[in-house]
Amino acid sequence: MHAQRIHGHFQDRGDSRCMWQGIQAITNYKTTPSACDSDISLPDALNDFYARFEAQNNIATKKTIPPLSDQVLCLSTADVKRTLCRVNPRKSAGPDNIPGRVLRECAEQLVDVFTDIFNISLSSNVIPTCLKTTTIVPMPKKSTVSCLNYYHPVALTPIMIKCFGRLVMRHIKTQLPPSLDPLQFAYRPNRSTDDAITTTLHLSLHTWTIRTHMYKCCS
Repeated sequence: MHAQRIHGHFQDRGDSRCMWQGIQAITNYKTTPSACDSDISLPDALNDFYARFEAQNNIATKKTIPPLSDQVLCLSTADVKRTLCRVNPRKSAGPDNIPGRVLRECAEQLVDVFTDIFNISLSSNVIPTCLKTTTIVPMPKKSTVSCLNYYHPVALTPIMIKCFGRLVMRHIKTQLPPSLDPLQFAYRPNRSTDDAITTTLHLSLHTWTIRTHMYKCCS
């Protein structure tokens, strides 16, 4: 039974998480939880450290009024439901403590409410404050932390605002002109930062190969 269970982890080649679980079971790998810092002043110190740039910003934000000729983006319930059904159920919840599994399983019941909230936000150019609230989780960059800069801030935002962002980003991608530089990877369909890294490495290795070949020919 144990051998069959281990073998089952490697059946689906597209499930990398299941594969890593199988490797951990074979190697008997167990993570050691790190001890929490007992310094009660650490949260306040981290808050001041992360907010040090914003504290010096005294410029009041101004709301931009769009031209009257602009057409406001209006999201359909079908698009919102499709986005909710694609939510990763293992996604960490934000300050609202609404897990991704709830949004995914209850998409049919929540789609009308979320569609109204999203469309009102688009028409009024205002995002509700509760959707912009973020929980900052400091993650140590190293096993031994000697200063505040050794903490990596991980922002946990509500999953609902991430769905909203995906819907708006999908609309932005459709409005991009075809004359964009081919090396422009951001906001392009089927493109990512991995493509930019791969292209840079390819150009560097190609240049190095040509120079090496020319050096051998000249010598």
